Amino acid sequence: MSCFLGSLLLLLLLPYGISGQPNERQTFTCGGNLTGDTGVLGSEGFPGVYPPNSKCTWKITVPEGKVVVLSFRFIDLESDNLCRYDFVDVYNGHSNVHRIGRFCGTFRPGALVSNSNKMLVQMISDANTAGNGFIAVFSAAEPNEREDQYCGGRLDKPSGSFQTPNWPERDYPAGVTCSWHIVAPKHQVIELKFEKFDVERDNYCRYDYVAVFNGGEINDAKRIGKFCGDSPPAPIVSERNELLIQFLSDLSLTADGFKGHYRFRPKKLPTTTVSPVTTPATTTSSLKTTLALCQQKCKRTGTLESNYCSSNFVITGTIITTVSRGGSVYATISIISVYKEGTLAIQQAGKNMSAKITVVCKQCPMVRRGLNYIIMGQVDEDGRAKVLPSNYVMTFKTKNQKLLNTLKNKRC
Repeated sequence: MSCFLGSLLLLLLLPYGISGQPNERQTFTCGGNLTGDTGVLGSEGFPGVYPPNSKCTWKITVPEGKVVVLSFRFIDLESDNLCRYDFVDVYNGHSNVHRIGRFCGTFRPGALVSNSNKMLVQMISDANTAGNGFIAVFSAAEPNEREDQYCGGRLDKPSGSFQTPNWPERDYPAGVTCSWHIVAPKHQVIELKFEKFDVERDNYCRYDYVAVFNGGEINDAKRIGKFCGDSPPAPIVSERNELLIQFLSDLSLTADGFKGHYRFRPKKLPTTTVSPVTTPATTTSSLKTTLALCQQKCKRTGTLESNYCSSNFVITGTIITTVSRGGSVYATISIISVYKEGTLAIQQAGKNMSAKITVVCKQCPMVRRGLNYIIMGQVDEDGRAKVLPSNYVMTFKTKNQKLLNTLKNKRC
């Protein structure tokens, strides 16, 4: 087996300009700084078995104005569905903050592209099962180069689009990993829509998929949704000024792919009078205003029709979590239907949509977990629904559906 891998190593290295005699074996150490237009990196001791309990870091730097393209030629690490034990992480830049992907087992991803001239590769192994490790080639490329194997990058213009490799002439290739990092100015959010969408279908999106994350890194805690099949996801709005879109295809079936569009839009800023310079005075004034507001008699006024146009958003949904804090209730609502979105930040996982709601006065209007409501209200600068005693909230019943559908087409 070691003779076979030694031969394989030479075959992998020779096409990439590695100097030396044909029988000379490249020696790989644990980590290092790699610079230049192209180069090779591999796990410690490759093609032999990598050592246990190791942590190796490679910092890659290509010339200014270029981006790094990393292509794995061979990978054999301990296999685990979540890559919890032995794995290779690839990051944008030279810090382990903006991760492009994590890999293990024998799955060889497609070309990985950084959004700058720097990339960090880190391999970690535990004390148990090991394999022969990995070998990869890096090269410098022009930003936004659109050859078949390249995709991803940083998007920071006010609006734009992105698509899978080969779009729209042919199916996307197998074994591709793409990450688009969209960055808006502070105090703006990102609206994302997919024009066309066709990614290999699977009930759990295990093989080919698109994952969308709040922020600039792949973090399951910040994942908005994971999508596959031929139905475009509903429009997505970021919580803050960054979104990361990751596309991954395995080494089997492929499909048409997708094209997505994004645009920046301002957060809804609350209308307030100029505050006094002294912070304590502002806080006291705000507390008095809130207390006075919450001491008013709780009584719903008007009708669905009369409150529709004056509300920033109108939704129906089920209250799934509630937390009381500081006299207010912070709730999460699982959305049934959206009739008026405004600047409300809507999160989506699969077909399930949800939103965050602040009921400013916890006694008014009263909302209870597990019940369905029609909620009308305002939106704060973070995209969270803000419900005041004067806003219109009522229990949602099927008979309300017809009127709400009529109001949806109403011009305000």
